[in-house]
Amino acid sequence: MPRIFDFGGREVERSQTIAGLRGLKGSGRRAAQVTAETSDEAAAAEAAGVEMVVCRAANVSRVREGSRRVFVTAALGFADAITGDEILRTAFGAVAAGADAVITGRGYEIVRMLADESIPVMGHLGFVPRKSTWIGGVRAVGKTSAEAVALWDRFRRLEDAGAFAAECELIAGPVMSEINRRSSLATVSRGSGADADVIFLFTSDICGEAARLPRHARAWGDLGKLHNAVRDERIKALSGFRSDVASGSFPAARQVVGLADAELEEFRARLG
Repeated sequence: MPRIFDFGGREVERSQTIAGLRGLKGSGRRAAQVTAETSDEAAAAEAAGVEMVVCRAANVSRVREGSRRVFVTAALGFADAITGDEILRTAFGAVAAGADAVITGRGYEIVRMLADESIPVMGHLGFVPRKSTWIGGVRAVGKTSAEAVALWDRFRRLEDAGAFAAECELIAGPVMSEINRRSSLATVSRGSGADADVIFLFTSDICGEAARLPRHARAWGDLGKLHNAVRDERIKALSGFRSDVASGSFPAARQVVGLADAELEEFRARLG
């Protein structure tokens, strides 16, 4: 496992590095990436051998409590940091807390600003949920030659801006394959097929927590069933408590601290 110094100046081991991700290109090997917002989720990802996680920038410290080894990409939310100074401050805070990279869906100048500070930047291309109004709804991108050419142009512009990688969401598989062979960006496929350097799914989808599983995802667990069982057991217990309060059967004698008769009599006398 590679040893590096992180942006906080700490000597650490990482399951993946920027150089390592670039080295996946054309190698036939792929890394795996999932979401993690808590220490428990990060610890589970590491234990499962998953190399990479994505979290909100504000949660980097929590994620690092769970794993010192996974490669962490911090998401810079659209509303969390707006101006250039805010974005730089948030990005520097994230990498200083232990993130290995940041991801942003902002414009090329923002990417260039971060890259100029040697902060590894991942862009977001294809279907970008917060920008879906521009393409008319939730749909795959690149299903026409014209749209595929425009998408390829965005890949090249992102590369020119200094990004090292791109999250590629809901891009037509054959288009993703052609772009991946031609781009030096590390490609992270979320619903864009297997011809990418990293394969990405949400932990909630993988673990069967989502109410509706997207077409591009697969569930390997059924945490939703367990969550429902926990919910039902919680309601059952609370209902029992409320019922016993109403009937007067709680608290019972064993839940009340007693007092010796002599002490009680003396207390009453003093009150009088």
